Amino acid sequence: MKERRRRVGELIRAEISELILRSIKDPRIGFVSITAVEMSPDLRYATVFFHVLGSDKDVKSSTAGLRSAKGYIRREIGRRLSLRYTPEITFRYDDTLDRAWHLESVLKTVAEKEKEFPSDEEL
Repeated sequence: MKERRRRVGELIRAEISELILRSIKDPRIGFVSITAVEMSPDLRYATVFFHVLGSDKDVKSSTAGLRSAKGYIRREIGRRLSLRYTPEITFRYDDTLDRAWHLESVLKTVAEKEKEFPSDEEL
């Protein structure tokens, strides 16, 4: 059953990405990437995780735009995919990439400091 949830989530992810790219003309929605879709066990609810390239202001406006287009997106998914129930969609911002970039910058800073101040073992 988990395999079916994963496949349906992937289909929904692809459809929402296509809709954002081609159909939704809301100027609030910026550079949005759909990173993942988690489906409930009964396939009636979909949590759509997205990432926005830009500032916090861009994230807020894109979130508002996506939530505003939720009905249209749900209707289009119902029309395009043959599912028994069209899932109820919730959007959540995925900050995983932000945390990864922050961690990478911290590690670079540590590596640069180690070059400046060699450890006792290297002396």
